Amino acid sequence: MTRKLFGTDGIRGRANEEPMTADMAMKVAAAAARQFRRGEHRHTVVIGKDTRLSGYMIEPAMTAGFISMGMDVVLLGPLPTPAVAMLTRSLRADLGVMISASHNPFEDNGIKLFGPDGFKLSDEIEAAIELEIATGHGNGRAASGALGRARRLVDAAGRYIEFVKSSFPRGLRLDGIRIVVDCAHGAAYKVAPSVLYELGAEVIPLGVAPDGFNINRDSGAVATAAMRAAVVEHKAHIGLALDGDADRLLVADETGTLLDGDQLMGLIATSWHKAGMLKGGGLVATVMSNLGLERYLADHGLTLARTAVGDRYVVEHMREHGFNVGGEQSGHIILHDHSTTGDGLIAALQVLAALIERGGAVSDVGRVFTPLPQCLKNVHFRVGVEPLSTLPVERAIAAAQSRLAGHGRLLIRKSGTEPLIRVMAEADDPVIVTEVVDDVVAALERAAAA
Repeated sequence: MTRKLFGTDGIRGRANEEPMTADMAMKVAAAAARQFRRGEHRHTVVIGKDTRLSGYMIEPAMTAGFISMGMDVVLLGPLPTPAVAMLTRSLRADLGVMISASHNPFEDNGIKLFGPDGFKLSDEIEAAIELEIATGHGNGRAASGALGRARRLVDAAGRYIEFVKSSFPRGLRLDGIRIVVDCAHGAAYKVAPSVLYELGAEVIPLGVAPDGFNINRDSGAVATAAMRAAVVEHKAHIGLALDGDADRLLVADETGTLLDGDQLMGLIATSWHKAGMLKGGGLVATVMSNLGLERYLADHGLTLARTAVGDRYVVEHMREHGFNVGGEQSGHIILHDHSTTGDGLIAALQVLAALIERGGAVSDVGRVFTPLPQCLKNVHFRVGVEPLSTLPVERAIAAAQSRLAGHGRLLIRKSGTEPLIRVMAEADDPVIVTEVVDDVVAALERAAAA
């Protein structure tokens, strides 16, 4: 069965509209429970969320769905997505749920599911859950005396803080380092400043006053201007920007210049390689990662394996081929020695450790390669419209590929979470890059408006 409800990162949509309604949340919970009730033991699910207003609607709906199926629920409150993955394993739960739309605005929300091993579910299991929703809702409800119970894990944040701190190399400290950290008014608004402070840093926190509406608004990894300005204003050594559920990290050096996920992965991978810690002979990234990263790794005798866009596909390749570093240019960084999914805080600590060990300013040692000129633009389209299938768009794409042949590449793909078509090109010549992207975008916009 093809997945329709699940995208590249769980279920996502505008809150209180299909599919992100309380009714659907309850159905997803019941269907997931039917998939993960195995054996006669008392089954448990952990539920975390970010700081969106709609979390107050979706969390109790999912709780009711799981309880109706006889599963006990452990409520974590606002915590990063990787904390849910970690606590699912730590508590020996049968299932983990994160209620978040990640970097999207507050109007959206989403549901991410983790198996008992702490990894996101496979396409096959998500398809099975969709089939359950379509055909099996109401089946398998628990008897009145076998309903589940719900409780809060009061020390959930403390457990995660200690877990993240344990990933920092023993013997290193952040004493004397001034760090700006922007939590995007999201799930890490308490834990991120605490981790950095407890490791010795002087912390300037931003985005730590969530009100249900301001998550990701002009802050965090999707809007880094405030963080970069604060780095310069406070004469900080480094700036860190997380997104709404803190599975994504971007960094600014002491001048306020941004380092994306490609730079951070290159830094971590080569540092781990030097220390004899890197597995797989390189790292795993998506087709969006810059060709400059691939060339940089090759200069160090390392490979770059590419996957489809989406951290789930990066993780699948890492697990199948034995890599322990992977991620996306957008800042999802997966370090399998420590976490099963992208973890912005753990990635930040590994970046800080590499910078400390190399010495010097972040601007000197953090930018490990010169990126090829790369241009990415998004084209919005109405649901039901298929602009990519029109003849003028196909001709524009063919012409662009012809211009880039031999010295660059063109990538066009639909977003898995939003009604967007992403057009990206890169090559040694920045003029050609801009021109081919503009030509394809113009054709797409005409087709989308028709």
